[in-house]
Amino acid sequence: MTHNHNPLPEHELLTHKSFLKSLNTVDCLFALLTAAGAFFAQTRIQHTMDIYEMVILWASAGITVFLGWFFKPMRWFAPLCAVLAYGAVMLYDGDITHSDGFLLKYFLSSQSAIMWQCAFVFFALFAYITGAVLAQRKNVATNTLLGMGSVFAWVSAVAGFTGLLVRWHESYLLRPDAGHIPVSNLYEVFILFLVITALMYLYYEARFAVQKLGGFVFSFMAIVVGFVLWYSFSREAHTIQPLIPALQSWWMKIHVPANFIGYGAFCIAAMLGIAELWALRNENAGKKSWLPHSQVIEEVMYKAIAVGFLFFTIATILGALWAADAWGRYWSWDPKETWAFIVWLNYAVWLHLRLVAGWRGKILAWWAVIGLFVTAFAFIGVNMFLSGLHSYGTL
Repeated sequence: MTHNHNPLPEHELLTHKSFLKSLNTVDCLFALLTAAGAFFAQTRIQHTMDIYEMVILWASAGITVFLGWFFKPMRWFAPLCAVLAYGAVMLYDGDITHSDGFLLKYFLSSQSAIMWQCAFVFFALFAYITGAVLAQRKNVATNTLLGMGSVFAWVSAVAGFTGLLVRWHESYLLRPDAGHIPVSNLYEVFILFLVITALMYLYYEARFAVQKLGGFVFSFMAIVVGFVLWYSFSREAHTIQPLIPALQSWWMKIHVPANFIGYGAFCIAAMLGIAELWALRNENAGKKSWLPHSQVIEEVMYKAIAVGFLFFTIATILGALWAADAWGRYWSWDPKETWAFIVWLNYAVWLHLRLVAGWRGKILAWWAVIGLFVTAFAFIGVNMFLSGLHSYGTL
């Protein structure tokens, strides 16, 4: 009699390590470094914070730690941005007139860093598109140019986030009694949007190995950069202005970032929708496509919409709480609130059709693309064409 001594294969769920057990020494050091940074920030600027802002500070540190554990590149991204921003703070030395120094003037002042962000968005776009074309010709999955696109995307995110942190400090240098987080006007939130969109795309790029989709996402980001440059030079939107009374609330610090995680995810999904339609056209025609398979693109699109829907829901709830605090009611069917509900409903139906009804393919791709226009009108169109309680974000 023979005996089979080979053990039966274990199910994947049984061999999968828990999230906490997967952490290593570097993850623990990153957590300690983040906590030390939060403690340092609190001791240095405690006189400018109330209890709510201290809670936000430590909650932000906790979120940063989790992001660093979940998406490993964040372990160097967050400290690098903090070090660069603190270097700018040291160079200013409490005096806004020191901005004429070489490093501040050309690299570390908020406007300089943001201009570098805009430049590297275009660099990334060129590298992604050129790399994808060459990869198709040589029939390879990736190449040096696609890798450079990823590097340029990271540089754009670092420059943009550093610029926002420095701009926050500059607002206190200009007006010590009126400094504020830089998410108070279209110029500032578009910079935040570019940072969030780049980081989210880079996560999906690494998770699903879809570098060839970078050209689609960064094409839209280049359009946003074009608007930022126009808005900055023609309207001088980069000038730091006092915070209007309606926005003088700690609610803004959590409501706006959550909103723009949603906006960034929805915009990524729209660009992936275009990519999926292109891939489907090639697949149906029997042509060899340089894009990932349409099912892979749709999976990434679904992940983006699911994340965006979650954060947009959180942002809407936070907005209702802010409205109750400011105006005494949670909901008033103001045009901005109404269109926010339309955006929420649009993606709720999209997710329902995919998860419950089992829809796939072209119709969901088109839906994601059209959803971008619905989202864009809710964000900008309402402020341009309609009036209401939220009419302080006009062009």
